[in-house]
Amino acid sequence: MNTVTSLSRRDWLASSAATLGAAMGISVNAQTVWPTKTVRFVVPFVPGGTSDIVARTTANELTRLLGSPVVIDNKAGGGGVPAMQEVARAPADGHTWILGHVGSLAVNPHIYANSGYDVNRDFAPVTLLAKVPSLFVIHPDVPARNLTEFVAYAKRNPGKLNYGSAGNASAGHLAMEYLKLTTGMFLTHIPYRGTGPALTDLLAGRTQAFSAGTPALLSHIRSGKLRAIATGTPQRLPSLPDLPTVAESGYPGFESVQWYGVMVPGATPPETIKRIQEECYRALRTPAIAERFASEDAVIGGGPAAEFAAFITEQQKLWKRVVLAAKIRSD
Repeated sequence: MNTVTSLSRRDWLASSAATLGAAMGISVNAQTVWPTKTVRFVVPFVPGGTSDIVARTTANELTRLLGSPVVIDNKAGGGGVPAMQEVARAPADGHTWILGHVGSLAVNPHIYANSGYDVNRDFAPVTLLAKVPSLFVIHPDVPARNLTEFVAYAKRNPGKLNYGSAGNASAGHLAMEYLKLTTGMFLTHIPYRGTGPALTDLLAGRTQAFSAGTPALLSHIRSGKLRAIATGTPQRLPSLPDLPTVAESGYPGFESVQWYGVMVPGATPPETIKRIQEECYRALRTPAIAERFASEDAVIGGGPAAEFAAFITEQQKLWKRVVLAAKIRSD
């Protein structure tokens, strides 16, 4: 008897689809079964900073769209290395993500000799979520109204000014070291366990300078609790049109932005990565996220994995030069 005629039409169609999928190297069910459980989105910093804001805003919208929870899990400390180690060992099924950023993806590979993982081998880029302007701010008690005056004051008082960061190799640490390198001023770095604690001491006047993304700083700038002296973006920001760029302030070519994206364990199937990227793209273009990010001058991402991978490669080259010149070391 003919094999096809011995099967029901439904069984024959399912069998044919599976055969075709196998021939093309594609899992037929892969794009339809994800997610099957809660997605754990690891953020390698404490709550309250720019990284947490970007991740949490995205996760909330994805939860609404997917009808399945995307839960933030803050795992701070160690420059993000312990969190990266944990996710590298997680099942590669698309249900464990980590928020990748300039520190963990472009800097840590150059400062940790043995982190226990290889960023480019043990993780797979999914999509860039956002690029956020790096703002440079000071406490109002510092007698400077702009970057030029701050640099001059710092040079007259070498070693007397401290700047905080969310931790070693955090985006703010890197931005400040890049600025120090460019301007030739000397400031002492005080690392904290996240943007929140660093901001607390800055607002209290225990440190004098800081760099972070607009989401964490705008409200304090507008209230007068902090003084913005420059932005690291190539152009001025719509939200702070009177704030000069670093390049405008006498340092042409300077550019520093914070960026955040989704990474998953390296063995995650390509079709699952594509599905996650597509859902992130959809979430990032909902009014809730588009309006929130636009209000803070963030550039929305959501592009394909290959585009994010190429961007990471470029950033690794740029920050390797800064790490070596500034002699940035691990904690």
